[in-house]
Amino acid sequence: MENIYVTSPSLPPLEEYQEYLASIWQSKKLTNYGPFHEKLEAELSQKLGVEHLMLTSNGTLALVIALQEMRITGEVITTPFSFAATTHALHWNGIKPVFSDIDPQTYNLDPAKIEAAITPRTTAILPVHVYGTPCDMEAIGKIADTYGLKVLYDAAHAFGVEKDGQSILNFGDMSVLSFHATKAYNTVEGGAIVCKDAKTKQRLRYLQNFGIADELTIVAPGINAKMNEFQAAFGLLQLKYVDGEIDKREKVWNLYDSLLDGVPGITRPARVPRVRANYSYYPVLVDGEAFGTDRDGLYQRLKEDKIFARRYFYPLISEFPTYRGLPSADRANLPNAHRVADRVLCLPIFADLSPEAVQLIVGIIREIALGQ
Repeated sequence: MENIYVTSPSLPPLEEYQEYLASIWQSKKLTNYGPFHEKLEAELSQKLGVEHLMLTSNGTLALVIALQEMRITGEVITTPFSFAATTHALHWNGIKPVFSDIDPQTYNLDPAKIEAAITPRTTAILPVHVYGTPCDMEAIGKIADTYGLKVLYDAAHAFGVEKDGQSILNFGDMSVLSFHATKAYNTVEGGAIVCKDAKTKQRLRYLQNFGIADELTIVAPGINAKMNEFQAAFGLLQLKYVDGEIDKREKVWNLYDSLLDGVPGITRPARVPRVRANYSYYPVLVDGEAFGTDRDGLYQRLKEDKIFARRYFYPLISEFPTYRGLPSADRANLPNAHRVADRVLCLPIFADLSPEAVQLIVGIIREIALGQ
C-alpha cells in the first residue's frame, strides 16, 4: 500500500502550466510585480470578496511585514495553539507574545480570557482562525475597541471561508493568508495580506520590496517578500479549480463524519453554523480512557499502516524553548490549550483521498475502539 499523508497538494493540469511558462519565457519577466502577479492580485481580491489584497512570497513574511506596517510594539496577546510562524513573527519584530487560553470547542483564542491578559504594554491581539474555523470576531473587536488595541488575524487556514455570507478576511485591521502547498489553495509557497485601504497597501508594498519608492528613493527598511511570476501563474491556474477541489474535500469530510459516528472516545470536528468552510483539516480529539489508547497510541498505530496523521498543534508554541520561560506560558494559564494539544490528531484529508482510504483509516480506528 502507498503511504497516505495528512495532505496532498492539488495541482493544475501540467499542460496548462506549460503554456503559462512559455509566456514567462517570452517576456523574461520573472518577478517584481509582473503581469501574472498583478492579475492574480486582482482575481484573488474578487474571489475572496476583499478590496485591498497584496501577495507575498509566503505567509510568514506576510505576518512579519503586517506587524511592521501596523507599528506594533510591546506585548501582543495571541494563542499558543497554532503553527510556530504565528508567534515567530512577533519574535522577529521584537514583540513579546502573551499567551491566552483557547475555547475548548472552536480551539480559537477565547475572548473571555483576553481581558485578563491585557496590560499597559499591550498594543494588539493576534488571533488565529484555527483549521479555518472563524474566531469570535465580534467579541474580539469589542475588546479591541474598548482598550484601543489593533487586531491582526492569522487567517493562514481560512482561504475562502465566509460567515453569514461575508469573508472573514474583512474583520480586524488586517488579515494574513498562507498559500503554502499544504493549504486548500496553494501557489506552491506564497501568502497575502488583506488591508483596509489603498494607502496601507502601498506602504505594505514598500516594506515587501526593500522600501523602494523609485530608482533613487528608499522610504523604509523593507525586506524582500515579493511573489514571483512562477508562483503567480501557478496560483492563477489553481483559482480555476479551487472550488471543485474544496467540494471534493467536503465529500471526504462527510464520509469521515458518517463512518466515525458513534465511535467511543473520538470527538469529531463540529460544523459551525452560518459558515462556509474550506475543509482543510479533519481534527479529532482522542479520549484515551474511552477510546482504548491515547492519541499517540493511535498516531503510532496508523503510522504502522503507512498512514501519516499529524498532531496539529502539539506541542503548544508556549512549550517551545524560546517561549516557555514567559509567565503567560505557564501550564496553569492554558488548561484548555493543553487538553486539546494532548488529544488532537488531524486525519488525512485532501481532494483526491479515495473513499477506500478513508474506510481503511476509520477501520483501524474502529478496530481499536471496539477492541476487535
